[in-house]
Parts: sequence; structure tokens; C-alpha cells
Amino acid sequence: MFDIIIIGGGPAGLTAALYGRRQNKSVLVLEKNSFGGQTVFSPKIENYPGFVEMSGMEFSDKLVDQVLKQGADLRMETAVEITDLGKTKKVTTDCGEYESRAVIIATGAKHRLLGLEGEEELIGNGISFCAVCDGAFYAGKDVAVIGGGNSALQEAILLSESCHAVHIIQNLPTLTGEDKLAKILESKENVDFTYNTVVTKLLGDGELNGIIITNTETGEEDRVLLDGMFVAIGLVPDNDVANGVV
Repeated sequence: MFDIIIIGGGPAGLTAALYGRRQNKSVLVLEKNSFGGQTVFSPKIENYPGFVEMSGMEFSDKLVDQVLKQGADLRMETAVEITDLGKTKKVTTDCGEYESRAVIIATGAKHRLLGLEGEEELIGNGISFCAVCDGAFYAGKDVAVIGGGNSALQEAILLSESCHAVHIIQNLPTLTGEDKLAKILESKENVDFTYNTVVTKLLGDGELNGIIITNTETGEEDRVLLDGMFVAIGLVPDNDVANGVV
């Protein structure tokens, strides 16, 4: 029996664990992917007060280390169901069952998909969401980054350092990320930009080798041959485990 079970090991969940332990509560944190959440995928963090610059991995490691030193129990398990038992709650995971007096849902968000046929099957086979994790596989190759916000621009900057070519495909007429990031990319010879354009089809059998893109203003289609594609079009809530109890 725990005082608190926290589902989600990102910054919010780990912060909750920290404060729980400081109140001398027994705390279990369940995380299905990687402790640190989406920050793990950030190549560089420059806007967190007190730190001039650090990688997302460094930030996440500091959070985890701090929470562990406070005595929280961190486990890599996927929570699949929460059952309200009245005075207590039961959390069922892919590894077992746990009971607590309170459950904090800090599941955060997951990557938004393009919604194209065959997309999920190609994740890990040419489609990625993390240049920090997978960028090295595409050294010297041609890749596309889908999106124009800060996350997309950071992905593109990292990829441009090792890839032969980086094609940034944005559905809007301009980039929406910070000017500082955009200027870095505009100065690179191996980076190009395509605006008012969406990906409408994925090419490849078992392995991505290209995409069909469509101009949203003219309807004109084009084929782009690629070795990899990094999707950075935002996030959607990842809170299915709370269905029926919240």
C-alpha cells in the first residue's frame, strides 16, 4: 500500500513525487516510456530559469536523481486501469497491481500523428519523433521534418549537423517557431523550406522511402524521396488510463 501512486514520470509527475516525499508520504511513480517525459527529446533547453543551456536529457536526469534521493519508488510499468475501491484506489499495470490512498494522473501528452495510411507501421522504420534518439541513423542521408514550431526547428537544427539534406515541410505560410531558431536554419546550405504544404501519402513497403506532398493552395502534388521523416506537429493528451474514473 502506497500513500500516493503517480501515473506518469514526466516533469509534472516527478515534481508531484518530490513534494509528496517532502510530506513524508510513500510515493510510487509509474512510467511507460522514459522518465523525464517529452523533455528527454529536446536537444537543447535555453529558456528554463536558472540554467543558461542544457539538453533535455540532462534536465530529465537531474529531475530523476532528485526524486530518487528523496526516496520515491520509480518503476517502468504501463498503467492500464484505475479502479476506485472507495477509500483506496487500485492501479493495474502490465506487471501487476498496486493500491494507494490517492492517485495522481500526470500522463501528459503523446506525439500527434499525421493520420495517414500505414503511418503506425512505419514508426521506427523511417518515421521518427526524436532526432536526439534516432538522428544518428540518418547521417549523410536525406530527411524531412514535418512542422514549423520550436520542436520541429530544434529537430531540424540537430539533423542538419549530420544529414545530407533536411527538408522542412510546413502547412502554414510561415514558420511558427522562434526567430532565433529559424535564422540558424536559414543559414544552412543543406536545409530547405516548403510552405503551405501537407504530407498526403507515405511511400515504401515496410520501410519509408518517400512521401507525396500537396500544396494546400494550388492542389499541386510532388514526390519527395527520403530516407527518414521526423514528425513534429504537436502533442495530444495521453490520458486513456483515466477513462471512467475522472
